[in-house]
Amino acid sequence: MIDSYEFGKIVIDSKKYTSDVIIYLDKIDSSWWRKTSHQLSVEDLTEDIFKVKPDTVIVGKGFYGYMEVLPETVELFKKKGIKLIEQDTKEACKTLNKLCQKEKIVGLFHLTC
Repeated sequence: MIDSYEFGKIVIDSKKYTSDVIIYLDKIDSSWWRKTSHQLSVEDLTEDIFKVKPDTVIVGKGFYGYMEVLPETVELFKKKGIKLIEQDTKEACKTLNKLCQKEKIVGLFHLTC
């Protein structure tokens, strides 16, 4: 699914994206933007994330892993019974590629910082 990633650029199914993305199994949302650049808050989560009822949400926290997943966001995923994996984006890409064959996955990927 994810062909490659480098700072500021991800290639998914041969298509290049240069802004943060939400990866669903059947589509990519390249218009995703967070309220605060280096934090993932509850307000940043779109309804579509929960509509697909993922087993796991993988958060790519940026090249250096600087994006923080706020505690209330972690708690919301727990409350909904969704496993949350937080990694720097390079590792998150590998994890998504590995798990997407076994589980229903949504990926939230910050491409810079």
